[in-house]
Amino acid sequence: MKIGVMGARGSFSEKAGEDYIATQKIVEAEIIPLISAEAVFAAVENGSIDRGIFPIENSNGGIVLEAVHTMAKHRFAIERMFELDVHHMLLVKPGMTTSHISVISSHDQALKQCRMYLTRIWPDAEITPYADTAKAAEDLGNGTLPDTTAVIAPRRCAELYGLEILEESIQDLKFNYTTFVVAIK
Repeated sequence: MKIGVMGARGSFSEKAGEDYIATQKIVEAEIIPLISAEAVFAAVENGSIDRGIFPIENSNGGIVLEAVHTMAKHRFAIERMFELDVHHMLLVKPGMTTSHISVISSHDQALKQCRMYLTRIWPDAEITPYADTAKAAEDLGNGTLPDTTAVIAPRRCAELYGLEILEESIQDLKFNYTTFVVAIK
């Protein structure tokens, strides 16, 4: 079974895909990181994947607008919906400290879930939206983003992309649930 997810390797959508595989007891499955909602829905529609998994709503950040706007353009059915407890980490290049950071980047939804933290702790930092939390971490790790950037991303991204965790669980709410949808043709 091919499962496309809205996110890069290490994303919360990838974790949702892993949870889906485990709960459905699927023996043979491949998770394909498709980054955008458009790529997930297009792949579901053209049959190049069997399932598409994407976030639809977060208990703190609200509706995932990218997914909702894209849903309106495509034909699909919902197989199931489930929640994932989301904890955001502030990741930096090795050796970088708070004093080095001038920009914080992540997916708009993650920025919304951490807005009080960002206002309180990083009032002078430039906050920039990015296509995906894990893609931001990947691009910081590979040098696409400047070393003076910190990214908000899942814990797993630190290991995957050679980054360090500057701060853990920075989301504004202790219980921060995201609802994921499993789409089928």
